[in-house]
Amino acid sequence: MDNPLYPALAASVASLALLAWSMHLRRRHRLLSDLPTSKTHGVFIGFVELKGTAEAESPLRSKLAEQTCVHYRYSVEERWSRVVTETYTDANGKTQTRHRTESGWKTIASGGETIPFYLRDDTGAVLVQPARASIEPRDLFSATVRPGDALYYRKGPPGAVAHSDHVRRFSESGIPLHAPLYVVGQARERADLVAPEIAASADAECFIISTRNEERVVRGYGVGSWVTWLLGALCAGTAGLAAQNAFALADPVVPVSAALALYLLWWGGTWIWMVYNSLVGLRERVRQGWSLVEVQLKRRHDLIPNLVATLSAYSSHEQTLQTALAALRTQAAATAPGAAGPDFHGLAASLRAVVERYPELQAQAGFAHLQKTLVETEQRIALARTYYNDLATYLATRLERVPDCFVARLGRMQPALLLAAADFERAPVEVNFSTNE
Repeated sequence: MDNPLYPALAASVASLALLAWSMHLRRRHRLLSDLPTSKTHGVFIGFVELKGTAEAESPLRSKLAEQTCVHYRYSVEERWSRVVTETYTDANGKTQTRHRTESGWKTIASGGETIPFYLRDDTGAVLVQPARASIEPRDLFSATVRPGDALYYRKGPPGAVAHSDHVRRFSESGIPLHAPLYVVGQARERADLVAPEIAASADAECFIISTRNEERVVRGYGVGSWVTWLLGALCAGTAGLAAQNAFALADPVVPVSAALALYLLWWGGTWIWMVYNSLVGLRERVRQGWSLVEVQLKRRHDLIPNLVATLSAYSSHEQTLQTALAALRTQAAATAPGAAGPDFHGLAASLRAVVERYPELQAQAGFAHLQKTLVETEQRIALARTYYNDLATYLATRLERVPDCFVARLGRMQPALLLAAADFERAPVEVNFSTNE
């Protein structure tokens, strides 16, 4: 005989499982809410959020919709039904028969393809390796047909399933070429060249490729968190009722109230734990953002001596070159490793003036490369600074917002200082993509 406590235990376990899933969804909601959107030209190694369009040099063509895309999945289902005869003994001991109908859908064909693609925005493009990503595609095709429709056999197998009703359902979803995407994942160095790519990583909190916009994705996690929380509360109440039945208590109010109180107490503890961990994670991302600024400052500091050496050969005490050399040396001192000195975005203009006065410099591939690298480095410093400031602003907001501020005080967390911003030029990144529709 079953133990009368089993229903109460089952409801309690379900309540705790739903609560754990609710906290997971809430943590994901906070993570995406506190993650600034990066530009593809400013993608740095680490956990990033990007928005752009799906592009590919050699896109796929989906099977059903025959649409150019970078990912698609399709399925073909066939409906079946049959009459089942059952024999049973009635209350008078007589043998009786009855008939019932069974029906359903059986998948008779399915498949799809996914290829690496580029995510492009107004600053450039970054490669996305979609393997093991949580892909949220859009619907590309849906139809339910009979044999009289050409689609029935043209896109489906020639045979039929047992007990077929000769009705087929075709469905397909995918990511069309040029479709707007919201991507969250880990950026890493590419193996084939010095450039980042977005790919699956065991260290990443999540890897999402969605055709929905950021607002809908974040809102989905928030709503899902509240729905699962309420379901957990209902299971807790059910556990109280089951306990009342098991112990034959006269009043169900006490066990139900006790179960809900325990549920709320457990929720409060897990909520504090979740908030504290999310604040710690945000603080670590702020520190990582600062380290990215330092990396770019170090890159600029190492680059300047080469520019100084190149220009020194042409100085001849010319005023323009002397001015450029002085600016370079000052910038080198201001951007020593670990320092965050002032910006000299006007230095690029000074170098252009030097090139105009000394056209032979432009003919030197080495100098042209150094000049281009310096401009790109200044752009990346600006992007890294913006990324850091966005993270620092999110952290400061969280530390001041009720009720997060009370949890932050327990950990003695402090806001990070913002870096002064400056305007930087952006150079277009040229990539040849397919123009197919």
